[in-house]
Amino acid sequence: MRVYVPLALSGLAAAHGAGELGPGPLTAYAVTPGLREWYVSDDIEELEYAALNRAAAASLRMIAGTPDEARRRVVVAVDVPDGAAVADPDQGLSAASLGEVRIAAALPLAKAAAVHVDADDAEKDVAAAAAALGAADLGEDDARFTVDGAEDHELLWFGVQEIPQLIG
Repeated sequence: MRVYVPLALSGLAAAHGAGELGPGPLTAYAVTPGLREWYVSDDIEELEYAALNRAAAASLRMIAGTPDEARRRVVVAVDVPDGAAVADPDQGLSAASLGEVRIAAALPLAKAAAVHVDADDAEKDVAAAAAALGAADLGEDDARFTVDGAEDHELLWFGVQEIPQLIG
């Protein structure tokens, strides 16, 4: 099963230094039954893209909570054994937790399939989205529009061997 672990650049640097994502338990995103039901698709690529976007939104929340953090969303895609990622069945179709899974133990960074990071030109929109997130959560339309502006930026794909250049 592929999981998408949300981070910030400082978290990616820490994972690179430690050689692992963790310690556990970790919150990640994956194609869960709830995500399948919400997205109404059988296309696994579309479903994995939806899980990646959920992780990107979680990364934005991490960034918003840390004023000194670089304003670039980071998601690490990792393949884990079936059963290693567990969805909370009580969450059901809660919009706040769609696709969310828990992983009990740290994940070796060497097992990562890819790293997804915002391009430099997304930083301004990600910074604005991080600043507007609280108001967007309260239902303010202009703030939601600002958050959506960051979500319009596609995360770029990088190989694990490129992490040193990303955290440079």
